[in-house]
Amino acid sequence: VIIMGIFFATAPSVAWMAAIPMPIIIWGSIIFQRRLAPRYAKVREMVSHLNSQLSNNLGGIATIKSFTAERHESARVSRNSDQYREANKEAIQLSSAFVPFIRMVIVGGFSAIMIFGGYLVLEGQLNVGIYSVLVFITQRLLWPLTSLGETLDMYQRSMASTERILNLLDTDETIEDGHITLPKDQVRGEIRFDEVCFEYPQKNSLNGQYPVIRNLTFQIPAGNTVGVVGSTGAGKSTLVKLLLRFYDIQEGKISLDGQPLPDLRLSDLRASIGFVSQDVFLFHGTVRENILYGTFDAPEDEVIAAARIAEAHDFIMALPQGYDTIVGERGQKLSGGQRQRISIARAILKNPPVLILDEATSSVDNETEAAIQRSMEQIVLGRTTIIIAHRLSTVRNADKIYVLDQGQIAESGTHEELLSKRGIYASLWKVQTGENEQRKTEI
Repeated sequence: VIIMGIFFATAPSVAWMAAIPMPIIIWGSIIFQRRLAPRYAKVREMVSHLNSQLSNNLGGIATIKSFTAERHESARVSRNSDQYREANKEAIQLSSAFVPFIRMVIVGGFSAIMIFGGYLVLEGQLNVGIYSVLVFITQRLLWPLTSLGETLDMYQRSMASTERILNLLDTDETIEDGHITLPKDQVRGEIRFDEVCFEYPQKNSLNGQYPVIRNLTFQIPAGNTVGVVGSTGAGKSTLVKLLLRFYDIQEGKISLDGQPLPDLRLSDLRASIGFVSQDVFLFHGTVRENILYGTFDAPEDEVIAAARIAEAHDFIMALPQGYDTIVGERGQKLSGGQRQRISIARAILKNPPVLILDEATSSVDNETEAAIQRSMEQIVLGRTTIIIAHRLSTVRNADKIYVLDQGQIAESGTHEELLSKRGIYASLWKVQTGENEQRKTEI
C-alpha cells in the first residue's frame, strides 16, 4: 500500500503499469487454489490408505508369515505407494507451474515500467532520478509476490489435512447424554428390558440393516447372577453394547433401577458397570497400571486383592519385575489367559454394582477357569452379574440362564430346569460334555 502510494504520488502516468500484474496474480491464485485443493485432498486420502495398509501388515505380521503371504502384501503396499506417488505427481505438476506463472507476470510489469518509463525520460516527461527510484521500487513491489506460490502450495497441503480433521470434529454425536445423576454407590443393579428391538446401522453392518434383537423382554433382579448363552450371532454381545449405550435401541426400553438408560448421565451409567470383554485390551505400561486403569487412586493392597480374586497374583509375582513388569503394546508379552485375568482384576478393582463378563474365560485353560469359578462367589457377591458364555460350565451356577436364538429368548430357567426341557440348552450341554459322542460310541 505504501509503495503504491509513492508510485501514484511521484509518477501517476506509469503507476497503473505496476498495478496491472496484481489483479492478474490474484485471479491466477484463485484459479490455482481451486484446482490444487482436490489434488491435495486426493494425496492425503492416498497416504491414509498407505498408512492403514502398513499398520495392518505390522499388526498381522505373524499371520502374514505363517501363510507365506509376504509377496502378496508387498504387492499391495506397492500398489498403494504407486497411487500415492501418482496423486503427488498430479499435485506437484500443477503447483510447480504456479511460481513461473507469477514470475512471468511480474517480469511483464517490470519490463513495462522500464520501457515506458524510459520512453518518458527520453521525451523529457519524467525525471531520471525518479525513473531510477521507480525501477527499484517496482522490484520491491512485485518481486515479493513470487513467494505467494509457495505460500499457497503450503496452504493447500495443510488444508487438505485440516479439512479431514475438521470433518471428524464436526461429526454429530449419535449418543446424547442424559440428565439424571445416579452415583455408583446408590445403584442397586436392577436391569429390565421391555420389548426391546434393535438393528445396527447399515454402515456398521456387513449384511445391511437387519434386526439383531427382537421384542426382547426380561428382568434381572438386583444382586442376581444371570447367564446368557446361545449360538454365534444370537445377539449376546449386542446386549452388552446396549447396556453400555454404545448404541441406542430403536424400540422398547432398557432401564437401570427403574431409570431409562437414555435419561442417565453416560459417565454415571458406565461407572456403574464393570465390563470384561472377550477381546481384552491392555495398554502399554506395567501390570499395576493396567489393573489400576479406571480406578487410578486405588491403594496397593486393593490391587493385590483384586489380582488374587482373578487368580492373577501368582503369575504376576512370577514375572521378572512382578507388578512393575511392562506388558508391551496390547499386552503382547503376556499370554491370552494372563491378559484376560488382568482384565478381570481390573473390573473387580472398579467394584461396580453391575458386572458383565463377556466370554471372560474364553482364553484361559481349564485349570485357570476352574480357579476363577471358585473365585466367582467373591466376584459376584453383592452385585448384579451378567455372564455371557459359550462354555456352559461357566453359567451353570447362575440364578437364571437365558438362551438367545436370533435375538429372542428361546428358553430360560436354571441349569437343571433347562436340562429337563430337552431343548436348545440341553443340546448344547450334551455337545460340550461329550454325551452325544459317548452315545454314538456305545451304539
